[in-house]
Amino acid sequence: MQPQVEQSAGKRHWIKAVAAVAVIAVASAGYMSMSKKDVAPDVTFTNLKGEQVSLKSMRGKVVMVNFWATSCTTCVAEMPQMVQTYNMYKDKGLDYVAVAMSYDQPNYVTNFVETRGLPFQVALDLQGKLANSFGDVKLTPTTFVIDKQGNIIKRYVGEPKFAELHALLDKALAA
Repeated sequence: MQPQVEQSAGKRHWIKAVAAVAVIAVASAGYMSMSKKDVAPDVTFTNLKGEQVSLKSMRGKVVMVNFWATSCTTCVAEMPQMVQTYNMYKDKGLDYVAVAMSYDQPNYVTNFVETRGLPFQVALDLQGKLANSFGDVKLTPTTFVIDKQGNIIKRYVGEPKFAELHALLDKALAA
């Protein structure tokens, strides 16, 4: 009976050791994923004026990239607050690009921009390449906040809580 007890105790010790290693591995992976920077893709937007603007050229500024559509009721509803946010922070170093989804009709986008007087750059994503570059964005609105170094620091799917967004922008612009 003695050898069986020792064998059982040995198995428990081995199982505890494997469990401890697993916990350390999971914790390390979690830490590494949190400390890893999510770099924004190196894309170039073509705005409604036909001008090309690269995301890289905006380094040194905090940038919001908002994927939206004129047919998206949440997008239309949040746009006045996005305009207000842009106007609050543009002189502090915020840049903003509203990217119309590939299924959005260019004439609808142009009409929306003109009738609402959108003060920031608006780009068309006719082939869906921009949405694909940002992780295959399908849901609108989806907004990315990018820090001065070109790292994505927040992704909002749906309308953001604007108080939270403003606090994040304050912090990112101060850095």
